Amino acid sequence: MAKKKGKGSKGKGSGGRDDSAWARTDVIERQHMHNERLEKYYKAQNILPDEEWEPFLNAMRDPLPTTFRVAGSRQAARLLNDIIKDVHVPHLGDVVFEGEAVSPPQQIPWYPDGLAWQFNVAKKVLRKSPEFKKFHSFLVFETEVGNVSRQEAVSMLPPLFLEVEPHHRAMDMCAAPGSKTAQLLEALHAHDTITASSIPSGLLIANDSDYKRTHLLIHQSARLPSPALMVTNLDASIFPAIKIPSELTTFSADTKARVAAKKQYQLLFDRILCDVPCSGDGTLRKNPGIWKHWSPMDGNGLHSLQLRILQRAMRMLKKGGRIVYSTCSLNPVENEAVVAAALKSIPGFELVDMSNHLPGLVHRPGLTSWKPTVSKEINTEFATYQDYVQSLYDSQRASSKMFESHWPPSAEEAENLGLTRCLRIYPHLQNTGGFFIAILHKKPPVRAPPAPTKRTADAVEGLDTADAKKPKLDTEADAKDAEGQQADDADEELPEEAAGEPTSAMEIDQPISANAAPAEPKIRFKKGKTAEGASAHFKENPYTFIEPDDPIVKACIDSFDLSSDFPSSNMLVRNPAGDTVRSLYMVNDIVKSIVKHNDYARIRLMTSGTKVFGKQEGTEAKRDGVESHFRVLAEGLPVVLPFVGPRAVVHADFAALRVLMEAYYPLTSGFADPFRSTIEAKANGSYVVRFQPGKLEGATLAHELVLPIWKSNVSVTLMLDKRAKSALSLRIFGEDITSAARDAAARRNQKSEATPEVAVDASVQEDDNVDASDVVPGVVDEA
Repeated sequence: MAKKKGKGSKGKGSGGRDDSAWARTDVIERQHMHNERLEKYYKAQNILPDEEWEPFLNAMRDPLPTTFRVAGSRQAARLLNDIIKDVHVPHLGDVVFEGEAVSPPQQIPWYPDGLAWQFNVAKKVLRKSPEFKKFHSFLVFETEVGNVSRQEAVSMLPPLFLEVEPHHRAMDMCAAPGSKTAQLLEALHAHDTITASSIPSGLLIANDSDYKRTHLLIHQSARLPSPALMVTNLDASIFPAIKIPSELTTFSADTKARVAAKKQYQLLFDRILCDVPCSGDGTLRKNPGIWKHWSPMDGNGLHSLQLRILQRAMRMLKKGGRIVYSTCSLNPVENEAVVAAALKSIPGFELVDMSNHLPGLVHRPGLTSWKPTVSKEINTEFATYQDYVQSLYDSQRASSKMFESHWPPSAEEAENLGLTRCLRIYPHLQNTGGFFIAILHKKPPVRAPPAPTKRTADAVEGLDTADAKKPKLDTEADAKDAEGQQADDADEELPEEAAGEPTSAMEIDQPISANAAPAEPKIRFKKGKTAEGASAHFKENPYTFIEPDDPIVKACIDSFDLSSDFPSSNMLVRNPAGDTVRSLYMVNDIVKSIVKHNDYARIRLMTSGTKVFGKQEGTEAKRDGVESHFRVLAEGLPVVLPFVGPRAVVHADFAALRVLMEAYYPLTSGFADPFRSTIEAKANGSYVVRFQPGKLEGATLAHELVLPIWKSNVSVTLMLDKRAKSALSLRIFGEDITSAARDAAARRNQKSEATPEVAVDASVQEDDNVDASDVVPGVVDEA
């Protein structure tokens, strides 16, 4: 989750926010983990009964346990989970280090199917205990290939409450770094098998406003390749309407002719995740620097943005759909206050009680009252917004950053809104971080009798003509619902301006009022201008569909004996005009529709679908004389596999897999029959190998394994990168038997013989790069 960057000096000497010592939980002493303002503020909010206050603070000062979940398709995840449970955990059950027993990993009680784990192990144990060092190496490699996700326990919750299904059109509005996105993708691919991926009819748009973080998001999501994924780079609070053609062929009798005649409609979503930027004080256990720098003004300043993001999500949701709003903050101004203001500003929504959705999860209900502070000195003396405004000079009121929505609703309003249905997670309840979750449901449409064509005088007399200023909200969608229901809320009609040119611009009309809550911006489109956010700085290449009869597509179909139902019309390329095509991407039908009917720069499309075929570069491919130098990629193989014909498939035994793992380019003559005869008879090029279950020298392959290879004149190459090979080797053989591992060991031995003292230090440094708090270097943990 994105955290707000605070102000202040930086550097070690100045004690600023980037002070490296304050970033390490193993360096900061407990006596330094205090902040009078934080404690005074949360005491005033009455978030916990008095008897729980000290246990709460003590838990906040304890280091966060290491947590991870087994990722990927359900069948594959369960198999890997069984390996952890039946092979690794028993070996960790009786570990004693420096005279003390070390607890083995334990399953998190509330996570479905026991696929999430937690353990408390010091870094020195991981470095020096042989049992834990081996388990840690296993986790590192499995994380690198996407089978394990290093993720804080509470971060796993929002996707579970969203309940995404394969047919849903879902959106993750603030998605980077991508752990929650990966969970949503897994739900979208619930029908995947161990070896093959489904092509879900649904959609997941993962969006983030930070351009650099979208690349991390793409890297994370690539571990579960999906034709249903799109990544965009936009401000979530002003996310533009996405256009799709009308999917309706019949309309209800009362639908107006001009509505039925519309060719384009706004894409609405079944599920939206709003894991919004927040002050992040729920992450104190892993970010101890917050103790030093926490200020209530961080939450006050983010309140408006959080509200605008939630309101935008509410406008993009189908009736009957669901939004999960979440933060890793405990501040009610960022939580209940945002939810209450959104519910009051946009009718037709309700909070859902899902307190019993995850048996075993211990939580507390949402707050119904709180006391916002108007200064960093924790001034909570103003009971109402009106009291606060009256305390200001006239010249101060216009510049105030406080809104009425910062204050709680009346007791009656809070009860009607159902704020107690929100979920609060506190660290001392189950040894986790702090978290907040609210589940919003958009009520299904209720058919009303047709309205009279003309208003009567009596009706006009009842019109509210109060002079008081109100938040200016975009109510066009609500008006259209009453005007013509599109078959139980199919994708809504776009405004006239939005349905125009694909290069239309997006203008933001944000009302400013010191006396009202910040309202959702009204989004308008003007023809003939470049869209906001689609400036010259957006340098990504567009996606271009290629025809099914394109020579490259036809060559791939022929090489891999693809069946007639292969979606050849859903193939994309992404390279400047005239450049050599190096990769082919595949998307599903709804992604294709979006790409074709929206300007890629306006929606700042970073990636779309999954890469399935790649050009085999280098002189080897050319020397082999293969007509099509395209090969099936390991990441795209599960998507393509259901369509691959027998001519492109080679069957092999367990022994052949070991040979391929132990050498970079094993000679075909080095294999035993029948694999040797089969592969020697094949023409040079890319193939799919199905390895049959079996046992070999104490190792067991419990299920069929499908991998890509490249056949050359005299050798065969397993087309996996080094990390993926090592992870596979550890999983199947219990050790890394790859040539890359042997080469690395040889280099270490050489270095050790030359400079023994340096070698010890280097070994420690290598472990430091992948310690228990990070699991994989370069992969950002989410809160």
